[in-house]
Amino acid sequence: MLTRILPQLYALTFPEVAAVNVYIWLDGREVTLIDSGVPGSAPAIAAVLVELGRRPADVVRLIVTHGHVDHYGSAPDVAGWGAEILAHVEDAPVLRGDVPKPEPTLRDWERPIYEAIPSRPAPTVTVDRELRDGDVLDFGGGARIVAIPGHTHGSIAVHLPAHRVLFVGDTVANVGGYTVPGTFNVDCDAVGRHAAAIRDHDVDVVCVGHGEPLFGAALTRWRDAGS
Repeated sequence: MLTRILPQLYALTFPEVAAVNVYIWLDGREVTLIDSGVPGSAPAIAAVLVELGRRPADVVRLIVTHGHVDHYGSAPDVAGWGAEILAHVEDAPVLRGDVPKPEPTLRDWERPIYEAIPSRPAPTVTVDRELRDGDVLDFGGGARIVAIPGHTHGSIAVHLPAHRVLFVGDTVANVGGYTVPGTFNVDCDAVGRHAAAIRDHDVDVVCVGHGEPLFGAALTRWRDAGS
């Protein structure tokens, strides 16, 4: 399912994979992807790019918000299109296959849900650029990387101040009408703190990893609920 959020911004949602999102940012002909979905998502991403008048070869970069396979699973395919792969320095070794994904610290109610999730083979991909807090990338009028560790050690947000947009990965989810801090975290307390900070961030659009992006009335309701 493709959703137009702004003239330059689209969300490609895969409902069958817990409503995971791939975000597409357009700068003229240049395309930036935020996350790439599970392995096998590349054909759907390519088809949407054609629908938008672009080609896979127009993808300049893929920014991975964190090192979970439902967010970087198709990165090897995107790299094959010629795109640069970017991830935080703490999660880059997971993408490369140098270290296993750290297991989350599960709360009692999370355990049966986590154990029921089908395991997926973890692909490996070369990380062309390792990101750190405060880095600025050349798209969207200047995209600032914000380290928000907690869901994983290398979880990041991507802030586009010129467009008042914030991509937050799995630090916040908005599924089934509920906007909540992410689950299956290595540090739940840190995720809660970052989710609260995201609620107060001075932006008009919050792009979550799972579920509907928050803007307009939905963003206002979430902010009012936390006040």
